[in-house]
Amino acid sequence: MTSTQSIQNGFSATIGNTPLIRIPSLSEETGCTILGKAEFLNPGGSVKDRAALFIIEEAEKSGSLRKGGTVVEGTAGNTGIGLTHICNSKGYKALIIIPETQSIEKIELLRTLGAEVRTVPAVPYKDPGNYVRVSEKVASEMENAIWANQFDNLANRNAHFQTTGPEIWDQTKGEIHGWTAAMGTGGTYSGVALFLKKKNPKIQTVVAEPYGSGLYNYFKNDEIKIEGSSITEGIGNSRITKNMEDMPVDDCFRIDDVEAIQILNKVLKKDGLFLGGSVGINLASAVHLAKKLGPGHTIATVLCDGGARYQSKLFNREFLLSKGFDLNEIGFE
Repeated sequence: MTSTQSIQNGFSATIGNTPLIRIPSLSEETGCTILGKAEFLNPGGSVKDRAALFIIEEAEKSGSLRKGGTVVEGTAGNTGIGLTHICNSKGYKALIIIPETQSIEKIELLRTLGAEVRTVPAVPYKDPGNYVRVSEKVASEMENAIWANQFDNLANRNAHFQTTGPEIWDQTKGEIHGWTAAMGTGGTYSGVALFLKKKNPKIQTVVAEPYGSGLYNYFKNDEIKIEGSSITEGIGNSRITKNMEDMPVDDCFRIDDVEAIQILNKVLKKDGLFLGGSVGINLASAVHLAKKLGPGHTIATVLCDGGARYQSKLFNREFLLSKGFDLNEIGFE
């Protein structure tokens, strides 16, 4: 077989242009074509590679990031991983502030990559000890350092408006009826939604929400109100970030952990896809949207990262039992 892949120059050049995978089990269940953007195939292993690259390149262009500088960020893990990879490839240092509740796999990977990692208690954004606010303070006190600020830095959203959205449009040849994804910073969902709506305003753009986030009530009742909790990581929010401003939202589905884990185990056992926690929220939302629209529609979502980063939690018997899950109900056994 002749390969059509060209030689790429370094880490950054391999980010993006990921496949769009049809999920057979979910497509057959709904009568729709359920597609997942395979962002776990980015070189840093997640969708956040795209935002990390745009944030660093924007800082280079503006002159705020200079030779030998440090990139500081507050992250649930994947953005920090992407930033550290790119910093290594460009000669910068990475300093990552991460909530101590995040999976040990992501924390240890950051250290293996060479980032300076500081864990902090998981507290709300309004608390000065929140990981995002700590990272801003740390960056402001350093010489030759930038704060990546993924939540309010529009380079994040622009990465998806300029790359992910156009890729999905081209890969589906414009035959797409729905887009859904969970939001943390809002960059992935908003960037893709804005692009797709520009191409075809009839495309349904739907937010996928875990419990423990305030955005579901914001979209449904115009107030940010948190209900319940979730073991998923890196998604949900209690404020509207700059990346979320002016984004199109046609609907919002709230997904509980049981449904998310059930679908992760289903696609693992039936489709061979080993995927991370937020992907369960995304895929469940895609199924809900497919059932709302009816058979014959094409719906895309994002497969943010792989399951190996969550083996100590989502795929760990003892952890799941400690959280009160019925292993049979979630498809673990």
